[in-house]
Amino acid sequence: MAEPAPRATVVILTFNGAVYLREILEAVFRQRFDGVFEVLVIDSGSTDSTLEILAQFPEVRLHQIPNSEFGHGRTRNLAATLARGEFVAFLTHDAIPLTDRWLHHMIDPFELGPQLVAVVGRQVPRPRCIPVMKYEINASFARYGPEHSVHVSQRGDFDFTEHPALLDMLGFYSDVNSAARRHFLVSVMPYRDVRYAEDQLFGRELLLAGYRKAYAPQGAVLHSNDVTFAEYGLRIFDETVGLREVGFTVPRLTRWQLAKYATRGMLADSRRILHDPTIGRKRKPYWWIMNPAYHLQKWRAYAAASSIDLDDSESIGARSLEYRRKRSASDASGG
Repeated sequence: MAEPAPRATVVILTFNGAVYLREILEAVFRQRFDGVFEVLVIDSGSTDSTLEILAQFPEVRLHQIPNSEFGHGRTRNLAATLARGEFVAFLTHDAIPLTDRWLHHMIDPFELGPQLVAVVGRQVPRPRCIPVMKYEINASFARYGPEHSVHVSQRGDFDFTEHPALLDMLGFYSDVNSAARRHFLVSVMPYRDVRYAEDQLFGRELLLAGYRKAYAPQGAVLHSNDVTFAEYGLRIFDETVGLREVGFTVPRLTRWQLAKYATRGMLADSRRILHDPTIGRKRKPYWWIMNPAYHLQKWRAYAAASSIDLDDSESIGARSLEYRRKRSASDASGG
């Protein structure tokens, strides 16, 4: 007798993701889900112990591609074509489901109707996340509504041409933790094959096309980027340039505006650090001292990214964390 078709496919994209991969897989396989689900991993040339860890989970369906073939949108489109489920839930290799009902909360909003085609879940920063990043993550998700209910975004009759920033906010989407109808990705609106910010572009375009998306805060994952001080600025640069490349509004700021925003952020986060119960007493002085440097790093990177010539690939590559990691991957594989 043939096995029933899975209702959902959980897709994890990996590249040297051994640090958190075991925790992710254990959390996924603990899910209490109303229906059958499968787990598909697409690995793009890992050279650490990622493949050894995957071999210990025979339930996982593994598909391997060379690192040179990876693209944030392109590889997710590949995953959708390989998936067998009606819905595809995406996780990055550093996002750990927080509860055994994560998948339920990510898929359940689709019951609201066929025009709801995508869901984004909440991200909870790791306890040791750098404060500036932790507070930004918390603030970003808090503005989309309380944590106990699903929130739906749709275009309606609103004209976004006069309010592009509102479209950017309503279209917010993150593939760290997301889900979509497989048919929609395969046959209606695949991800764009862009260098960066494929998820933000996807969220915005589906709204403009008249579809709906949902924010499911109870579909939460533990996630924040593990970056060094130097890498933090490079990541801000990548994110800002990526948004510009796909047409988002990224205003250039005067030096006075940059100084104002940096100072405001320093002061606000300094207060938060002092009262943050997740930061130990011995660690507070360190972060209180380092906090201004992170804010300066952030706004310097933003200033560079907002003004750089998007056709100058050499200059972009010199400041990009994404480019550096791709070069490292190529060197490790002998490419």
